[in-house]
Amino acid sequence: MSNKLERLICLLICLCSLVPSVPLKAETPEEWVTLGKRIHGGFGSYIALGIRIGLDAMKRLDAKPRELDVTYFDGANAPCPCVADGIMIATVATPGQNSLRVISSKSDSNNFGVVVIKNKKTGELLRYVIPAAARSLLDKWNQDLNERQRYDAVMNTSSDSLFRVFSNNKKSYKAPKDLPKLYIFLMPIRKG
Repeated sequence: MSNKLERLICLLICLCSLVPSVPLKAETPEEWVTLGKRIHGGFGSYIALGIRIGLDAMKRLDAKPRELDVTYFDGANAPCPCVADGIMIATVATPGQNSLRVISSKSDSNNFGVVVIKNKKTGELLRYVIPAAARSLLDKWNQDLNERQRYDAVMNTSSDSLFRVFSNNKKSYKAPKDLPKLYIFLMPIRKG
């Protein structure tokens, strides 16, 4: 009996090695929309914006999925932190890995949200500031466009209309463990 079981296990291992692995992230706009709907429960422009920010950060920081640490600060006028779900989808940073946090700061009425993204390997940081003015554009797309069109609108609009990016390339900097996470948000940074 154990001989048959061993053969079956070997056969399954061989078959599994022949099947191509499933990619961790979406490749086409349709796949991003489907993934966003599955994870978030719907696909709006806030999710698309999070995907765009996540992909941009991965490119700028030369990072792969799971190599980024993300903190999202919800702005005073943001109806929800849905942007964080889009970032999670793009970067594969998750609360379960303790690599994605959402802080309901609700402090600055000039910002829809602020995202601090750190490359875990290099320590390099980016801060994305989503201005409050972006909300009217995002909300209009949610009202007037279907899911795929929302994705296209966010991906094809100038980043200046949606966010500003600031960089701190002090790769050797490590924040002391006893400082609150908000300290990273307040660090002096330069536009990049």
